[in-house]
Amino acid sequence: MKNATYILGIETSCDETAVAIVRNGTEIVANVVASQIESHKRFGGVVPEIASRHHVEQITVVLEDAMKQSELNWEDINAIAVTQGPGLVGALLIGVSAAKALAFAKQKPLVPVHHIAGHIYANRLVQELEFPLLALVVSGGHTELVLMKQHGQFELIGETRDDAAGEAYDKVARMLDMPYPGGPHIDRQAAEGKISIDFPRAWLEPDSFDFSFSGLKSAVINTIHNARQRGDRLEKADIAASFQESVVDVLTAKTRRAAELHQVKQVLVAGGVAANRGLRTALEKAFKPMGIPLLIPPVKLCTDNAAMIAAAGTIAYEQGRRAGLELNADPSLSLQ
Repeated sequence: MKNATYILGIETSCDETAVAIVRNGTEIVANVVASQIESHKRFGGVVPEIASRHHVEQITVVLEDAMKQSELNWEDINAIAVTQGPGLVGALLIGVSAAKALAFAKQKPLVPVHHIAGHIYANRLVQELEFPLLALVVSGGHTELVLMKQHGQFELIGETRDDAAGEAYDKVARMLDMPYPGGPHIDRQAAEGKISIDFPRAWLEPDSFDFSFSGLKSAVINTIHNARQRGDRLEKADIAASFQESVVDVLTAKTRRAAELHQVKQVLVAGGVAANRGLRTALEKAFKPMGIPLLIPPVKLCTDNAAMIAAAGTIAYEQGRRAGLELNADPSLSLQ
């Protein structure tokens, strides 16, 4: 009988300090996340220097909590997986430095992981992956369609040309005087509002799987500005509903078309915006009649966490991927 593989994952790419331990790439043994939302809320977004300082303060505490929660010894851990990039360079460096120190002190292999690969592999913590599959990645910094034909192989077939979907959500929310992070507030308001404004949809070239949300964001901001200048009463819920309808319409249509073209066996949704109820509902409605299984992780695994890094790290470890102690953070690391 094959021995269990335990991978310890470390994630510090933005404003969550997280450490987790995953068994065989599919089972969470421990998952600890220290969020910094309250610290950044008053600034309306993440302040990189503050994020880095919090990571320094929290990383040892979170690591100790994860080991305690797992009830494992260091002898049981097969390797240390860490987010190498992309992300905020100062924040990434804290996690990479901690991982290298642990790998050296405990004499464990060091496995670098791409942050987006982690988001995709969060789905494997729910259900086994079947190939070929298509992953829709939607977060504050990324909107991408990724085709996978086997474990650890990523082909980018569509990406954002300007604002990511999550970034557009946060900027529109700020214009509507909603607190940071804006995405969940827009989602809640959208559920209560009417789709009363026909905001633009950027389809780009007929065969393109790329995305663009900058024009939509500008159209929403102009609508808000014009209404305020005229002294008109703004129905925040209606603006939220109309904006979300435009975003979800494009994301769903392009994902469906890509899934049909590549004849995939599964469609995965990954990233923080995967927690959006409007997007979840639209994708479920689109893929149910097609008979293609749709995988969406639970909300706690959509946002940044280290369990997803350990899950992706397990595949990288099994495929023999290793890094030396010269490993450095790479804020613009390519998925391919």
